[in-house]
Amino acid sequence: MLDEVLASLPRNIREIVMKISDVEMGKIEEIRLREDKPLSISVDSQIYHINSLGHIVDESNAYIVTHKDIESVIQLISNYSIYAFEDELKNGFITIKGGHRVGLTGRVVLDGDKIKTQKHITCVNFRITRELEGISNGILEYILNYGQIKNTLIISPPRCGKTTLLRDIARNLSLHGFNVGIVDERSEIAGCHNGVPQRNVGPNTDVLDACPKNIGILLMIRSMSPSVIITDEIGDAEDIKAINQCLKAGVSIITSIHGYDLNDIKKRINIKGLFENEFFDRYIVLSPRLGTGTLEEILDSEGNPIYKGPKRLEVIK
Repeated sequence: MLDEVLASLPRNIREIVMKISDVEMGKIEEIRLREDKPLSISVDSQIYHINSLGHIVDESNAYIVTHKDIESVIQLISNYSIYAFEDELKNGFITIKGGHRVGLTGRVVLDGDKIKTQKHITCVNFRITRELEGISNGILEYILNYGQIKNTLIISPPRCGKTTLLRDIARNLSLHGFNVGIVDERSEIAGCHNGVPQRNVGPNTDVLDACPKNIGILLMIRSMSPSVIITDEIGDAEDIKAINQCLKAGVSIITSIHGYDLNDIKKRINIKGLFENEFFDRYIVLSPRLGTGTLEEILDSEGNPIYKGPKRLEVIK
């Protein structure tokens, strides 16, 4: 799945990445270019600096990314028309073919108190998405019971596999004959490029791409009659309000939140409505303990463990 990413890198950086032999190419999670800083990759949440020969080295011996490198990347990912991507720049990322997300940071241009766009980009981060079809098979029995989809919250620190798991849950439920609605605010679950999902989210799945959750959840209910709505990274009162309306409409919800465990997220004032209204039947807790995608535990609606790990999620055919 690196082909689309390689095609978006300037030739000199592409050749460096293709020479990397100290780690498996298939395990690279990120390729990060910071102007006047070392070229780096992330593997299993560890950062490594790379030299011009593709070897892992210390910072002082790494290839230093130039302004020209950054300019070339921006031209390639925007098809030489960066102004056509002002909405994406406002949100801080562009999704390229293959569903990979390219994060961008630079000088923010404000319109009142809102971000209008970015200019003078100095950092580009390619986040490489991968499909692990079957990774949700082992936990589907905890989510799906006698034809009923349990309202489920995935609790996970960043980069522990929650989006990959959500994607495969969508695929799995779709294959089981449910109409699945994905509200993909950050274009990460389905990885849409020009509105077309680049990831396999199932044959009975509809996607609202780059749409705020509080708007998209209601729009999906009104327009597509889903059995379940799947979204990512809830975190404020508007999200909670939309989830409440979703459940009142008889539509199940599967979503995620950043956190370390159930006790951690219960401490947060901004989402206390999640627990006052007892929205969820299942809590799935992920961690990095055994590597990305470690399943720590599955809890019932009252927070009692019904599965205890740790166990690293695996592709199960």
